[in-house]
Amino acid sequence: MKISVKSGLLIGLLSLCLVGYAGEKDTVKKDSLVKAELQLQPDVEYVAHVEDMITQLMKDFNKGYTDSTELNTYNLPHDSIPIVDDSTLKSRLAILNEQTPFALGYNKRVHAFVNLYAVKRRELTSKTMGLSQLYFPLIEEILDENDMPYELKYLAVVESALNPTARSRAGAKGLWQFMYTTGRLYGLTVNSYFDERNDPYKSTRAACAYLSYLNGIYDDWNLALAAYNCGPGNVNKAIRRSGGKKDYWEIYPYLPRETRGYVPAFIAVNYIFNYGAEHNIYPRNQPITFYETDTIHVTNRISFKHLADVLDLSAEQIQYLNPEYKRGVIPKDSKSHTLRLPKGELALYLVNEKRITEQYAEPIDHSEEVLAAQEQVEIYRVRNGDYLGKIANRYGVSVRNIKSWNGLRSDNLRVGQRLTIYSRGSAPVAKKKAVDLKKNTEESDQFVYYKIQKGDTLWDIAKAKGISTKELKLLNNNLNAKNLKPGDKIIISKKS
Repeated sequence: MKISVKSGLLIGLLSLCLVGYAGEKDTVKKDSLVKAELQLQPDVEYVAHVEDMITQLMKDFNKGYTDSTELNTYNLPHDSIPIVDDSTLKSRLAILNEQTPFALGYNKRVHAFVNLYAVKRRELTSKTMGLSQLYFPLIEEILDENDMPYELKYLAVVESALNPTARSRAGAKGLWQFMYTTGRLYGLTVNSYFDERNDPYKSTRAACAYLSYLNGIYDDWNLALAAYNCGPGNVNKAIRRSGGKKDYWEIYPYLPRETRGYVPAFIAVNYIFNYGAEHNIYPRNQPITFYETDTIHVTNRISFKHLADVLDLSAEQIQYLNPEYKRGVIPKDSKSHTLRLPKGELALYLVNEKRITEQYAEPIDHSEEVLAAQEQVEIYRVRNGDYLGKIANRYGVSVRNIKSWNGLRSDNLRVGQRLTIYSRGSAPVAKKKAVDLKKNTEESDQFVYYKIQKGDTLWDIAKAKGISTKELKLLNNNLNAKNLKPGDKIIISKKS
């Protein structure tokens, strides 16, 4: 059975940019904690592709907040980037290698990817470390059920930087970057209302099944990883061209160019997630962790907008926890669907379940997101001075929708370019203002306060600050999250 070849969203391009490196030089001053000056010479075109892909990955991540006070056990200066020599990196990888069935060996290629994550892409590393608090517990649980190596969780970082809505240029989607055909082969349903490739739970189960199948073919996890990226056909071809060798590094020259960096990147991610503090890199706090959420099965149609009216959440926040639903709606069909919510709001949902399902389950033609076929279609020609936000406001749609409808990978437009717009009128959609912590905060001798603005929710404030709603509640005794009034002040942190 032939399985569609898929490419990793981020690392395929990162590996390509590393192919062109003529060499690496670390300028080390006497103070070993000064910033490293990596003088890399990558191919300019590949770097441009990498920048474009990373922009896509990071645009949906909240800014977060890193409090390294407790995590900085080495008391490193805030802006320092420690230098790691070859022998130190080798010894650390040797320690990790003893704890896993993967071959986490050292070579210059691996070192190049460690530098990429530890120096050049530190912000991306910090954000994925933060997102791991939401996704790694779920992934580890499924790996444990399938008796598979826990280190496979790092493959999701390589594939998507833990962005469950990530989409590659080839069309692969989700944490594990499944192509449509391969996803269907492993039981992931895709239709107008949901895409299970974006479901962290179901896509992880599918990834385990696929990886187990590949490891069964090669009895070698590194080769299984290579096949996950480029397909078993390409790995088999590389094995034949190498004279029958079955070691990743021996077939390395014969693999597709974008796959050559795949295993080195996987090794580098294993390393940086275990030795982040040694590189002065710490997780960016997320507004919620996996253990603060729970799921319930629903059988009735529910709109996230209507659900948000009952719960202390916004539709955006519900969508963040349920990325598999494409239109902000859980459909009613022949099977039940999973809804993930913070535990406190889940209890509120259970109390109000009858009210929600009866009062807010409106007919489909009243949905917040109607099918494209029911909408007005217009072809817009880009004019001088146009940009995506301006066009989106004109038609009352989102920038994300315009890019999706037209297959745009960046925000760049050219005069005369034609855009397909599905609109429901010309009135612009009112967009909720983001919480502005810089503008609306005050300080006392002990605390930093935020002044509540109209439309603010506890989730919004926690998300902007990079802490959880639970932490906010601990800072504010007797805080009534459902009765936040404009002008009220709440504590968002202790004064440092």
